[in-house]
Amino acid sequence: MDWTEQINAYCERLDPGYWAEPVNALTNAAFLLAALFCWQHPAVRRDAGAVLLTANLALIGRGSYLFHTHATRWALLTDVVPIQTFILIYLYFATKRFFALPWWAGGGAVVLFFPYAYLAAAGVGALTGPLNGSLGYVPVAILIAVYGLLLLRSAPATGRGLIIGAAILALSLTFRTVDAAVCAALPLGTHFLWHILNGVMLGWMILVLVRHPLPGQVWEQ
Repeated sequence: MDWTEQINAYCERLDPGYWAEPVNALTNAAFLLAALFCWQHPAVRRDAGAVLLTANLALIGRGSYLFHTHATRWALLTDVVPIQTFILIYLYFATKRFFALPWWAGGGAVVLFFPYAYLAAAGVGALTGPLNGSLGYVPVAILIAVYGLLLLRSAPATGRGLIIGAAILALSLTFRTVDAAVCAALPLGTHFLWHILNGVMLGWMILVLVRHPLPGQVWEQ
C-alpha cells in the first residue's frame, strides 16, 4: 500500500495542495477548543477517564488537521485512530460508571462493540447505502441514544445528556453525509460543520461522564 497516496474525498478539495481545504483544516480548532474547555472543568482534571478522553479529543483535532492538509493515507490514520480510540475509551467508562458495573463489564462492552458496530452498520447500510463514508458512525449514535434511554429513570440527567449527545452527533453526521451532494450548489461543502458540531458533541460527552453522580452524590451543575 502506498501510504503517500492522495485522497480526494471532500467537496472543498480541488487540488492536492496543502491548503486545498482551508476551512476543513482550520475548523479542527473546534476539537482543540473543546478539549481546552473540558480541561478547565475541575471535575475533569480529577477524573482519570476524563483526562484520557480530553487528551484524545485534542489528538482528534490534530489528526483531522493533518488529514485535511496532507490528504494522504498515512494522514487518514492519524484522523481515524484517535476517533476510534475515543469511542472505545468512552464506552468502557460509560458502561462501568453509568450502570455501576465492574471493570470487566466495561471491557466486555468494548469487545462486543466490534460485532455490534459491524451488524448495525450492515443493517442500516442495506437501507441507506454508504452515506458518503458516514455509515461507520451510525452505530455510535444509536448506542449513545440507547444508553441514554436506559438511564432516563435511574439517572435522568445523565440519560438526557446522552440523548442530547446522540442528537448532536446525528445532526453532525447529516452534514458529513451531504457534503458531496451539495458541491454544485455549495463548493465549500458541509464537512466543516461536522468538525464544529463533533467538537461540541465530544466535549459535551466528556462533561456528561464527569457529571454523572456516583453513589451518594447528586448531579453536579
